[in-house]
Amino acid sequence: MFTFNLFKNIGFPLYLFVYLIFPYSAITETLKVDFISKLENSLNNRDLDFIRKNFRNDESQNMPKQFLKIINDFPESKWKIKKLKSNIPNKNILQIKVYGENIVNGTKHKLESNFDYLCSIVNGKIDEGIIKNLFTTIRNDEGKIDISFRIPDRVLTGSKYDIDIILNKPLEEVIIVGAIKPHQVKSFFEQEILLEPLSSGGIFKMTRAPSKPGMQIWSGVIAHPEGMITFTKSIDIVDKI
Repeated sequence: MFTFNLFKNIGFPLYLFVYLIFPYSAITETLKVDFISKLENSLNNRDLDFIRKNFRNDESQNMPKQFLKIINDFPESKWKIKKLKSNIPNKNILQIKVYGENIVNGTKHKLESNFDYLCSIVNGKIDEGIIKNLFTTIRNDEGKIDISFRIPDRVLTGSKYDIDIILNKPLEEVIIVGAIKPHQVKSFFEQEILLEPLSSGGIFKMTRAPSKPGMQIWSGVIAHPEGMITFTKSIDIVDKI
């Protein structure tokens, strides 16, 4: 049984953003370049006061506590934020990249995370945040494992779709184990994944999307003689594409 205690922050942007969903109706504003720069600097400099002051309501208190957990696991993590053009009324889109390294029991673990953050600005503060296109990996193989992830960003409600995690080099006599599992957002960090031998050179799964629009999260593990890779991917479940 493989437990996510050590890598519980595998999908850690969720700690910061996925619960910032509030159904407020208000006149929204546009994020300015200087604000985006200040937000990026505050994350890189661990400026929790800036976060408290610029996120609305309860999250202004909760986010610093969760941010400390990230700092503990990846003390030198770096953030890059870029504003994207938005075609969604009253929504700003931020493209966010996070990367970092940490040594655990003498082994270097490398974090990479990319996601889009959709948010409104109400009275100068970030509100109604939603994550899109999240993909996070934590790996300790020094890039030696040649792996490809083929997981869609969005699928139609009720439709079948494929998830393929492919090891590109022939396995020969190498034994690997792994697993992948869907998660509900609020229970993601409480669940375990049971690893099984992978004889087909990766993880190949056909699944069906939920019947209602929303977000589905998949997390998984590949354990290989060269190291271990853990990953998290969000998929938008939509009623039209």
